[in-house]
Amino acid sequence: MTEPDYRSQPREFLEMLYRTAVCQALPAHNLSAHLPSPPTHPGARTLVLGAGKAGGAMAQALDAAWPADAALEGLVVTRYGHVPPRSVGAAPPRIEVVEASHPVPDAAALEAAQRMLALTQGLTEHDLVICLVSGGGSSLLTLPAQWPGGGVSLMDKQRINRALLASGATIAEINCVRKHLSAIKGGRLAAACAPARVVTLLISDVPGDDPTVIASGPTVPDPTTCEESLQILQRYAIEVPEDLMQRLQSGFLETPKPGASGFARNAVHLVATPQQSLEATANAVRSAGLKAYILSDEMEGESREVGRVHAALARAVARRDQPFDRPCVILSGGETTVTLRTQAPGVTVGRGGRAGEFCMGLVHALQGQSGVYALAADTDGIDGVEDNAGAWVGPDSLARAQHLGLKINDFLDRNDGHGYFSSLGDLFITGPTYTNVNDFRAILVL
Repeated sequence: MTEPDYRSQPREFLEMLYRTAVCQALPAHNLSAHLPSPPTHPGARTLVLGAGKAGGAMAQALDAAWPADAALEGLVVTRYGHVPPRSVGAAPPRIEVVEASHPVPDAAALEAAQRMLALTQGLTEHDLVICLVSGGGSSLLTLPAQWPGGGVSLMDKQRINRALLASGATIAEINCVRKHLSAIKGGRLAAACAPARVVTLLISDVPGDDPTVIASGPTVPDPTTCEESLQILQRYAIEVPEDLMQRLQSGFLETPKPGASGFARNAVHLVATPQQSLEATANAVRSAGLKAYILSDEMEGESREVGRVHAALARAVARRDQPFDRPCVILSGGETTVTLRTQAPGVTVGRGGRAGEFCMGLVHALQGQSGVYALAADTDGIDGVEDNAGAWVGPDSLARAQHLGLKINDFLDRNDGHGYFSSLGDLFITGPTYTNVNDFRAILVL
């Protein structure tokens, strides 16, 4: 198949780059290299547990690579609609995959977590547990903390989760709180598996690829503290029930820490990372005869502001060939944030996620700069909670919007990237990709 020409087919070229990034992160292409050998003790179990938006694809890849005559059982939870189709004639799956809600947990996530803990009962030192962990696991693996006479309710978890997501907090801050409100995250799942050997296979969706942050680190010791989670709640003015506040203040909800003996036999492997996807994309750019520049795979901050910074860089390249030479592609990844603005009475709250917000900031700051095309999208195929992965930007985006009477500041004020780019016909829709290495941004400067 002929690759699209970047000069005459800029959108098709950018989409090819996105597909390259996603393909690099697919579990079918890279998971088997990290699998341990089956246990050899007679009667030993191999139990697979997992959570995340790539969970269904990871389970399928593991099942396909595991010896047909070796024991294998387990349960993995993924987002609704993110179970990949099975090939015709494939053997019945040995790992059960169930679906639950993301980004706000629901009763299905709670049931899945309860069932996972039940499966860990009776494990011995001869058994092997393989944990498949990817982005989205924090909400998909939900088991609220409990204490004598009380505990965190699912409704409390949902409300606090929504508030954190709307606050502008970083993913590390959000997951710090999640870990301390949970009975299964922050290393507690691994603790439940002891004395079995635990091997965790990770697909990273967080800046820095920190295993303690990915899906709130259910199988790794947690360096954060109850005190830190309290500071985050206070920083973003998020209210919690008084009895929960007391348990955090007393340290009752502290997580297992580094150095704990229960983690001595555990191993962690990164199966796919944002940097690997960006490097694969950069190679594709160079193969097309352009220069590629990876800014970072760890970009954080307000999405619209990150978009404006990218626009300033693209304008400098387009107008002065500084700091990069044209034609080129500027690449970046990471996890930006969207702080939802307070809405006035009667104002409709916008729809959209990080990619749409980034693209609005980009359009606003580019001011119709010629020769600049961009695609920003989430590698899981879903930008926020809508049906699009992201959006396109071109030199004519702002002018076409103005011709339709669309004022970009109005859409920014209500965080409505979906509405803005939907009106332009510029939503990028892929459907679920069955992996997740977070934000992908590619800016083509001709």
